[in-house]
Amino acid sequence: MAASIGMCGLNMSGRGSFLRSLQKNYFSCRRKVGSKSVATKVQTTTKTDECEAKDERKTFDTLQEERREQAERSVLISCPPKISEKKFLKHLSRHGNINNFFFYESFGIYAVVEFSEKDGIASLQEATSITSVSHEATVPFKTRLLSLKANESNSQPPVQCLQQTPIGVNKLVQKLSREDSIDQQSYSLMEEYQLTEENICLRFLVCSLLKDIAAAYFPECIIRPFGSSVNGFGKLGCDLDMFLDLDAISGRNIKQAGDGFSLEYQMKRTSSERAATQSILAVIGECVDQFAPGCAGVQKILNARCPLVRFAHQPSGFQCDLTANNRVAMKSSELLYLYGGLDGRVRPMVFTLRCWARVHGLTSTIPGAWLTNFSLTVMVIFFLQKRSPAILPTLDQLRHLADPRDKSVIEGNDCTFVRDFRRIPDQKNTETLENLLQEFFEFYGNFAFSRMSINIRKGKEQNKPEVSPLHIQNPFEPALNVSKNVNATQLERLVTLCQESAWLLQQGGARGRSPARDTPWGLAALLLPSVSQAIKTKGKKRRAREPASERIKTLLDSLKGSKAAPGGSAGAAESSKKLH
Repeated sequence: MAASIGMCGLNMSGRGSFLRSLQKNYFSCRRKVGSKSVATKVQTTTKTDECEAKDERKTFDTLQEERREQAERSVLISCPPKISEKKFLKHLSRHGNINNFFFYESFGIYAVVEFSEKDGIASLQEATSITSVSHEATVPFKTRLLSLKANESNSQPPVQCLQQTPIGVNKLVQKLSREDSIDQQSYSLMEEYQLTEENICLRFLVCSLLKDIAAAYFPECIIRPFGSSVNGFGKLGCDLDMFLDLDAISGRNIKQAGDGFSLEYQMKRTSSERAATQSILAVIGECVDQFAPGCAGVQKILNARCPLVRFAHQPSGFQCDLTANNRVAMKSSELLYLYGGLDGRVRPMVFTLRCWARVHGLTSTIPGAWLTNFSLTVMVIFFLQKRSPAILPTLDQLRHLADPRDKSVIEGNDCTFVRDFRRIPDQKNTETLENLLQEFFEFYGNFAFSRMSINIRKGKEQNKPEVSPLHIQNPFEPALNVSKNVNATQLERLVTLCQESAWLLQQGGARGRSPARDTPWGLAALLLPSVSQAIKTKGKKRRAREPASERIKTLLDSLKGSKAAPGGSAGAAESSKKLH
């Protein structure tokens, strides 16, 4: 569905109507690339649900609640490599109607099965046995992660597994080279890299499985995904960031009875909120390490700025980070989701620039002096706020559009902004993605980073309050710089790459696809290693003209930045864990 929207929509008569159609379809309809519906009685309601009015884009909270409820009705099953899909579904259907299912591969073959009702899960668990092996000590811990034992022969063909990782850069370059315009290249890149509906469902299911474990201590808690998994900018294969939400536990604002009596739970107090968070994560982390099937390599990183538990969830293939009561993280995720849904050009532009930055080493999965995806996304938002007319509103403008239901104050910081898409006026800017990308590179290739700070709350440059090479103000905590970890060397590489990319687009972007159909052009040419090589060559020539003392100073600055990051530098830790 989404692929047809991205490619065919470019032939529509009005560009503005295409962009609105693209964004509203994505945010109101579910993108599926292979999962199957098997409950006939659900088909009529599914069609209504997926094709609701085009001018309705679901709010962040509504969408998250729907996905969480869907995960509560789902199970994750380890399957033999060759089974009869028909018999598999017939066996499970004895316990209830099945809405959807799909297979994928991660340390074996797994199936995600969504029942229509929670009763189906209860019936399935009641019929599931506990492993009893004489030579192996097992903990009788019941979860919704199951294993299927099949007695039939292996003559069955392998089940069809959905792809859970993106294609490589070389294949991407080949695909982009065959497109007819830079706009089409950008949409095509997004379609290849964005999270599929199935992958998102799997992420919510993993959170739900971990919630079952945490509920042993906090029966009404919720484990919520945040960051790239939910903000609309997630790439296939990205980490799963989640936090244990204890604010959802009921009983905080119960009205007193009229007879003068009231009851309160007795609770143990800690020295600080941070100490409480560390204690909670220490206990949950130990439980995950000892009793959660499929969780490996558990690390309790409790002394970081944002304490977390890190582990690999082998059945899903996700690298997971679990924090606690990280409310700012969810507001940041919601803000990016909102910006991504306001205009159909935002998401493909962010995906394009994130891919460009990763290919050329501006970003990295390893903590250090690199730019983070969050910082880069904020830079894109800021640029789009600066267009004339503006493509995106400032955060202050979103706050002015808010009503009392949107009010949010977290740790003394005003995190209020309008949450309903319908209350935000449509943009009037009709620039092409090709022009916007060209202008982005020129804008930051000539930006006064030495003096100015980036601030999406105001939508304008401000004088830097500190001496960091790059200063990007945290949208919700103004005193924090989300790019504090970036050193002068990395910022210089960013500026030079922007200048080189702007020049390449100017030379070859408007020419269009090569007659040979496989010669890299446009965005495909920007992803080639030769771009980085050109930067390195220029850098070597420049360094040869610099005094040795300056080169040594630059090297020392780079080493200092790399050493500071693993210890929990304010910028890196805040960006990747608290904001993402």
